[in-house]
Amino acid sequence: MDFLLDYRFWILAYLLLINLVGFALMGIDKSKAIRHKWRIPEKMLFLSAILGGSVGARIGMSVFRHKTKHKSFTIGIPVIFLVELATGVFLILKFSGLSN
Repeated sequence: MDFLLDYRFWILAYLLLINLVGFALMGIDKSKAIRHKWRIPEKMLFLSAILGGSVGARIGMSVFRHKTKHKSFTIGIPVIFLVELATGVFLILKFSGLSN
């Protein structure tokens, strides 16, 4: 149970959860679009990506074939991922002592 005290466990758990949320939101929104029901706002889809779920959102776009013709998503989600990746690399280098 010592792993529960390790911050890396919680970071990975958060990233897994937010990516599952991003993936699920794409699937739910696609299902609602097919049935002409109330939709999930695009701001919410982007918010899940910005909060760390860009990989899940992008996989959801492919799996559900959803938002794949919208440039704001086909360009925006990968850009969000690249920013998250760069931020992650920066933080790892900054706090691991590898940047000295």
